[in-house]
Amino acid sequence: MSQYQEAANTPTPPSRYQRPSLFACIVVVVFLGLLTKGVMATDVTLARLASGAVNLVDFVGRALPPKLDDLDVIGGAMLETLYIAIVGVTAGVVLSVPFAFLAARNTAPHSLIRIGTRFLIASMRTIPDLVWALIFVATVGLGPLAGVLAIVMDTVGFAARFFSERIEEVHPGPAEALASTGAGRLSVIGGAILPETLASMTATSLYSVEKALRSAVTLGLVGAGGIGVELSAAMRLFNYNKALTIILVILVCVLIFEQLSSAIRRRVI
Repeated sequence: MSQYQEAANTPTPPSRYQRPSLFACIVVVVFLGLLTKGVMATDVTLARLASGAVNLVDFVGRALPPKLDDLDVIGGAMLETLYIAIVGVTAGVVLSVPFAFLAARNTAPHSLIRIGTRFLIASMRTIPDLVWALIFVATVGLGPLAGVLAIVMDTVGFAARFFSERIEEVHPGPAEALASTGAGRLSVIGGAILPETLASMTATSLYSVEKALRSAVTLGLVGAGGIGVELSAAMRLFNYNKALTIILVILVCVLIFEQLSSAIRRRVI
């Protein structure tokens, strides 16, 4: 074997890690400083964690066995939560479609409209659903309507973003071919763009329902209707048996809907 062949067959050592840049060092130092300050500010101590573990065991002991006396009331509240999620997501998805076409680069009628629509979508997505619930509880009062409106705003912020990104990924060929025949903008959108994005939009809509179902549970904690109201009342009254029953009902319903949603997505996509 020649000298050159031996050199070619000799394994080369792995490259050394590059020296981090000054910016990376600053980021790491700032992160470690914030982490240390955060641990101190939140008072995370071993004594409190140990005490919390003892209290958790006490909570579980007082919550078992679950109280099934009010199962009809809990079932009705869970059904109301499901109604809030379905109505809110349906309205939110319907509103997300025009928002998405106005925000997509290849379908927006003007760049200023696209920028303004993206800003609105980002604003709706940035504000948490609990904050939206508090706003609508203050404006329309306690009850399911506040929860529905909060989920509508949260769904538009979530779904419209993914809808617009999928619209921008559409291959321009079919749209250009349809436009060359003299079709108008709406005809191009309905005949070329929408059919190609429909499967992705359906999957995103199903994810929105799963997300809204979890959100609807927590929205009830601030008075926006649903089973969260029952859970909040049970916890405040130290009725841990009923609280555990509510938690188990929520868990079963969420798991069932996740499996149903996954089955629908497998058939659609």
